[in-house]
Formats: sequence, C-alpha cells, structure tokens
Amino acid sequence: MVERTEQAVLLGIVDIHKAGLRTKMLLGDVDGDGRMELLLAQPDGGIDDRYVPHQVQCMTVFDLQGNLLWQVGTPDPNAGGPGSDYPVQLYDIDGDGQLEVLCVMDKQFRIYSGRSGELKKSYPLPDPLAHDCIIIANLRGLERPQDIILKDRYRRLWALDNEMNVLWTYTGNPGHFPWVYDIDGDGCDEVMAGYDMLDHDGTKLWSCKDLDDHADCIWIGDVNGDGEPEVVVGGSVTVMYSLQGSELWRYDGSIESQHVALGRFRTDMPGLQIAGLDRIERGDNDSGSGRDGMFLLDSEGREVWKEQRVTGGWLTMIEPLRGWEPHGPDYILAYRRGGGVTPALYDGHRREAVRFPVDGYVVHADLLGTGREQVIVYTQDKAYIYASRPLNLSVPATARPLPQPKRLYSTTLYFGGEVE
Repeated sequence: MVERTEQAVLLGIVDIHKAGLRTKMLLGDVDGDGRMELLLAQPDGGIDDRYVPHQVQCMTVFDLQGNLLWQVGTPDPNAGGPGSDYPVQLYDIDGDGQLEVLCVMDKQFRIYSGRSGELKKSYPLPDPLAHDCIIIANLRGLERPQDIILKDRYRRLWALDNEMNVLWTYTGNPGHFPWVYDIDGDGCDEVMAGYDMLDHDGTKLWSCKDLDDHADCIWIGDVNGDGEPEVVVGGSVTVMYSLQGSELWRYDGSIESQHVALGRFRTDMPGLQIAGLDRIERGDNDSGSGRDGMFLLDSEGREVWKEQRVTGGWLTMIEPLRGWEPHGPDYILAYRRGGGVTPALYDGHRREAVRFPVDGYVVHADLLGTGREQVIVYTQDKAYIYASRPLNLSVPATARPLPQPKRLYSTTLYFGGEVE
C-alpha cells in the first residue's frame, strides 16, 4: 500500500520546440538501436475537428538525448489542436524488421521509413474523409497484423489490406477508436466498432443494447476471472459484455464515461478493476469551469469509490500504467486535470502514489528494454523523462531493436487496450 507520494527521478529533458505547436508524441525504436525515439506529429489546422478529421502537417523524430534525427513537412504556427485523433502510427507494416511511420498527409495514406524519414509508399485514400485514425489489424489471418482500418469521424470505416485494397466497409456508429481482437481464436481479428462487434469479414455478430451517443473507449481482458476475456465499453455508461455478446453488467452511476481503464489496481479484490473518468459537467478548462472525477469499479461493476474534486477541470485523461516498479501494482495514470493539478499515478485506494512536477501531456513505455516503464511529460517545447529510479538513457539494455507492442501501435486520444 502506498502511504505517501513518491518523487519521480528526472532522467533527462529533450528540447522538442522544432517539432512545432500542439504535437502528439508517439514512441518506438525507429532506428533499431535498442532505445526508443520520440516521434512528434503535428496536425493540420483550419478545420472543425468535431466533424472533419485531422491530417498530419509535420513529423519530427528526436532521440532520447535530444538529437533531431529527421523531419518531414513544415511546422505550422496555426496548427490544429488535440480535440480528436491524429492519423499516425508507428509499426513495422511490411515485416522488414524496422518500424515505419503510417500517416495521412496531403490527402494520401503514406508510409515513411522510421529510420530515415524517406517516403516508401503512398496510396490514395478510399474516401476523402477516411483519415480520422489508423488501426492496424489482422483481418486475413496472416502471420502478423498487416491490414489497415480507416474511418471518418462517426459513421463509416474501411477495412483494407497492406496495399490499400478495400476488403470491406461498414456504415453505422463506429465510435472513436474501434478495437481489434481475435475473439474466436480463428487467427483473424474481429472488430469492436463502437457498439457493434464485427467479424473479420465485416459481418455484424452482435451489438450493445440501449446505449446512447457513441463508444468513447473499448477494453478487453478477463475481468471476472472466469478464464475468458470480456469486453468493457465506456460511452453513455460503462458496460461489460461477454465475447459472445451477453451483457454481464452496466454501471450507470456516471454522467459521461469518457475513459475507462482495466488493471489490477487492488490486490485485495478478485479479478480486474475498472478505473473510469466521468465528465460530470462540461466547461472551459482554461477558466477552470467544468468538473470531472475518477471512479473505480470492481469486477462485478460495483462502485468502489468516486472522486469528488475540489479543483476545476473536466478534460482529465486516464490510462493504466503497469511496470513502474517490477512486481508492483498497476497505477491509474491521470493527466490534463486542470485546476493546477499536475500528472500523477494513483493507486487503487485513490491515493496519489507518484506526482510529476511538470504539467503537460503524457506518454509512457519501457524506453530501454529494462522491464520498467518510464513516463514522459511533454509541453509545447520540452519533454521531461521520468523513472522510478536512476537510469542512463544512453545505454540500452539490449543490442537488438525493441519490439513495438500493440499499445504503442494503437495510439489514440481515446485509450483502449487489452489486459492479459
């Protein structure tokens, strides 16, 4: 049990101002040296991203020592903001052992070399609005995921092979970021597209019932400990389904379940717990109006606790963080809190375990292959790298390229994921 707030160790500061304003950070070992690099993607501006999806304006890669490795595009001082996803992922799509950057720029789906920034391939989009986000899937039962799913904001998605040939399309309510998972063990991914579970060929298998608006986030894991994963959806409520489509429980004690996160946050409870973020009252984060609050549910969907905030802010983002310390508990990583509250790790008792002194957006990964997660808090011009203990960022733990886990090639503003 955490009794006091611990201090994170600052490992280094990277100057990222050359990447431009309002960037999103992605992590991956793009040069294969056993250390991850920082990819900063800047979005286009001049759009209303409630309805029109972003494209990527500029991409810049830095190493952990702050060296600028390459840049594609030109930073725009009038770039858009992070109100929706940016269409960019880091993944080895062609299987050559090196990461590529997959993105939508200049109304094209492009594949760049992660090592050099050289353009490898470019394809036309299946539709002018098919660039709200990029999802990597295995729809054809290959040895590794090589298929692509694109979508518009809230109505359509396109399933494509790695040469951008359309496999099938879907029209409905796909939510923000559909999650792919092989629910029947046939080697092909199914697609949880918002409230609809689709087979690998696009056939609708089942749908969530009596849910309003759209799905904000989707998680998969063995929540109740029965040996089979379940699907947890955050949207108008937080609800859990079996993989076959049976509703197991729903929690309607929130006004808007904007984020959920599965983890083993409490060792004194069976199964997994579900952390959530309720947008209680929408407002203006800059002025401190509006209010949100975290909550925690047990494996049966019963409320364990709910935060009653005294500071303003309604744009909090949460996700689980595992591996801050070996064999330690999962933490709830919360940031963009507003009200002067900086990012922190919270335990399953709602206690602050680790406080980061700098405010900003947050990413995390095992940057050197040490088996521990490091946390990066980044602002408009600086990236602050933290860990639970001192670590030399110039010394990788392995001479081999670091693997790119699914969490890091499925980056989104609307966190989903899987828990083993």
